[in-house]
Order: sequence, then structure tokens, then C-alpha cells
Amino acid sequence: MNPITAVIAEDEAPQRTALLDLLAEVWPEMDVVAACEDGPSALAAIAEHTPRVAFLDIRMPGVGGLDVAKAAVAAGGLVVFTTAYDEYAVRAFEAGAVDYLLKPVQPARLRQAVQRLQARLQDVRPPDLQALVEDLEARLRPRGDRLIRWISASAGDSVRMIGIDEVLCFQAQDKYVRVVTAEGEALIRTPLKELLAGLDPDAFWQVHRGAVVRVSAIDRVRRDELGKYRLRLRQCDTVLPVSTAFLHRFRGM
Repeated sequence: MNPITAVIAEDEAPQRTALLDLLAEVWPEMDVVAACEDGPSALAAIAEHTPRVAFLDIRMPGVGGLDVAKAAVAAGGLVVFTTAYDEYAVRAFEAGAVDYLLKPVQPARLRQAVQRLQARLQDVRPPDLQALVEDLEARLRPRGDRLIRWISASAGDSVRMIGIDEVLCFQAQDKYVRVVTAEGEALIRTPLKELLAGLDPDAFWQVHRGAVVRVSAIDRVRRDELGKYRLRLRQCDTVLPVSTAFLHRFRGM
């Protein structure tokens, strides 16, 4: 009998190592085919190995755990999230199709999650995981006063106040993030990952590990002669890369 394969994605090395050690103790028959430190490497591992189970941190650099979960679910896998959030944020999973582990992961709780996974792996009826992932994504959206309303950015030798409604896209550049509007651009030091936590996900989409775009500003997405996808904006000449991890956003539009 072939072993159950799994992918782990956790950007904190100590927690990644601790989870690997616990899984080796609780589920020694499972084969962890990849232990990843960020979202893009987890997506690559899922595409290569098609694991039956994925243990994913919700917040990771580059590509978040929710987008990685969608890829794992599409490949027929089961997902367990590891998260520092309180239980209220993951009530979507209490139906049992997907599980979650609060950090730091406790051995008894992991055993319970493993038992649930093993039971579901025996079930011939595939659970509706996609709906549950989308429910959690909606619950984690920033709301009210958590949303960014103004950006304070450097423009030459001055500081410019930019309303969030003016922003067409954010693009990571070395130690800075480029803020593009119809009137020009400016630079900020806030990492793209922190910005994403305060942006309305219905208004802004991450399309690449280094690019976030206002949905209403998108003109078109095209594939170039090298097979790479590029996104063009309506109100400026900026062209942004689109990674395969985010192409699902444009399917069926």
C-alpha cells in the first residue's frame, strides 16, 4: 500500500521543524514529500507531487495559504491550516471537511486532526472543500477601520498623501514598494505583505508575489512570446507580471 503523501508550508523555521517532528511521531506512515518555507515553493511542490494532504500556514510570504489551499483542493487533496488566529476565524472548518491547528501546535490536537484526516481519506465521497476555503477567505477580509484609507509616500524630496481610491497598483522594488496612480508614482517602505492585510480583497488582487492591482484598473491579461502572462492597466503604461498561482482569478471572467 502506497503511503499517504503530504506537503507542509510554514515560513517560521522552528515551527516548521516542530510540526515535522510531531507528524513523524503521530503519523509515521505518512510521507512528507516537501517542507516549504513560503507559498510559491508550496505551489510548486503541490504541482509536482499532488499530495493527499497539505498542512498550510494561513499567512505566508509571496502566496498566502488560502491560495495554496485552492491549488491543493483542485488537485484532490485535503487541507489542514496552521494559524495563530483565534478559533472564531476558522469556524468555517468545524463542519469537518477541513481542519485547523492553532499555534503552537499541541500533540493531542494534532493527533485529533490526523484521526479526522485518516477517516476522510477512507471516504469515497469528496468533501466540498472549495466552499469552505472561500468561506474562510471571506471571514479573514479586513473590515471597517482595519482597511487602509491613505498612503503616505515619498515622491522626490516631498511626502505625498495618496487616497487608497487613487491607487492603481502596488509593486515591490528592492526595499521599497512602488505606488502607482494615474497621476504618477511614489515609494513606500511598508512591505507588500503588510499592505495586503489592510486592503479590501474585493477591490485589490494580488497577481504576483511582488504585485497587487486594483481590479477595476485592469485592462487585459495576455500571454507573451515566452509563455509568461502580463497584465496591462487602463490609466497608465504600467505592465505587471501575473504568476500561474493567481491565474485562477481571471478564468471565467
